[in-house]
Amino acid sequence: MSHHLPNQAIFSPSVARLVASTAKDWNYIDSWLSNLFHPRSPPSFERNPDTLRALLALALANETANEERAVLSRLESTSLDSLNAPGAADADADPLATAQSAILTSLSSNLSREGTTALNTMATLATEMGITYPTPGDIAQRMASVSATLASLEQMEERVQILSRYIDSEAAKMKALVRELKQDEGYRPAAGLAKENLEAQRKIKAMSARLPELKERVSSLAKSVGMPNPTIEQLRREEEAYLECLAERNALDAEVRSFQGLPHDTDQARQELESLRSELRHITERRDAVFEGLVERETPRKPARR
Repeated sequence: MSHHLPNQAIFSPSVARLVASTAKDWNYIDSWLSNLFHPRSPPSFERNPDTLRALLALALANETANEERAVLSRLESTSLDSLNAPGAADADADPLATAQSAILTSLSSNLSREGTTALNTMATLATEMGITYPTPGDIAQRMASVSATLASLEQMEERVQILSRYIDSEAAKMKALVRELKQDEGYRPAAGLAKENLEAQRKIKAMSARLPELKERVSSLAKSVGMPNPTIEQLRREEEAYLECLAERNALDAEVRSFQGLPHDTDQARQELESLRSELRHITERRDAVFEGLVERETPRKPARR
């Protein structure tokens, strides 16, 4: 079956290239269909761009499947030849393991460079992660978990470094303070401080030894005398009485402070008090005289009558 171009003049080079490419694709499809349906003729179908794209995709998938079947066939034949070869298999070797090894060897030898790199990478990752039967999804999930853990560890490392720097800074400040205290004479302990410390410890031990005896004496005294058990009303009355006594004491203190500075002897105190009273009267008379003079000076005088 051949594809005939329409009888029209082609003036554009790009259109001419497109028409030539389309004709080449149709020739490829016609040849593929002829080989596929040989010795029969291919069925008739509508020729349009959508049909051409679908047939090209189908032909590509068919060729890919044929290549895969050919690779498997070659592997099977190679494995059978290696198994049937004289002296190829040891008496103790497992034929199934030998066949698996031959298949894996053939697969590895027929892989491309990119495929070999990808397979080695997946095998290394699976070994490092401990996955027995790895799949790309399992490896991706494990790598995402490892990345999240790595980010968390990096943040923890930064926080630890900040804390370490802060501790180093504080340690340097403490060392400087210790050096300053050692050099300054004012911070050194007294000469007899050790002896006083030993004496205080001795007294503490002596009092600790007497503490049970004192507790026993207090408990026996409390039993013989009886501990008071006041009520809230009694406490309130006692507080009011205490406040009244405190107010009276404050009033007496104020009254006593007014006599502060007087001699302790009664006669001398009376004489000094009389002297102070006489001085007070003199100052009062002087004040009154000054006030009367001011009043007379400031009072307006009436004119004399003629």
